[in-house]
Amino acid sequence: MTGQRAGAGSRRRGPSPAFNLALLTLALLLVYLAVSNLDRGIRAATADGAPGTFTAASLACIQHPGHESCTCYGTYTADDGAAPRDDVYLYGADRATCVIDQDTRAVDIGAPNRVYGPEGSREWMFTAGLLLAGLALATASTTNLVRARLLRGGGRPPENDTVHHYGPGKEGPTAEEGR
Repeated sequence: MTGQRAGAGSRRRGPSPAFNLALLTLALLLVYLAVSNLDRGIRAATADGAPGTFTAASLACIQHPGHESCTCYGTYTADDGAAPRDDVYLYGADRATCVIDQDTRAVDIGAPNRVYGPEGSREWMFTAGLLLAGLALATASTTNLVRARLLRGGGRPPENDTVHHYGPGKEGPTAEEGR
């Protein structure tokens, strides 16, 4: 084996400050995205919106290995008599629940192109996960930045340096000590 032993005479270094700043920026972006969608996620989870009727017009399905994903498109008509909205989809509908020309109770929470069933949705879980991931990344990157600052000394003099205090009533260095 040539060279130095792994770890001999070296100390572990953390991620670079630039990496931590990039990580912090990503974390803040994730938090921003989650917080900006929090209201809609809560409204969707609780089905808090304008009640109405969704009439299915078409079903589009995509097959993946071991999985099928469907979108049920149709028209939403609010109970309050507002103009019907075409080309919206019913969140969570699948091949079994999307019957063409059948009316289904739905709730409009204000999303531009989708409505939800009266049972609500579980979209809030993704939003909560995004928020938690952003907060975890922000905590980790901030901790790394603070730890690196403290390891560099954080503006404090190293322990083996002598500190001289000069000022009124204190004597300066002698000629032998140097100035």
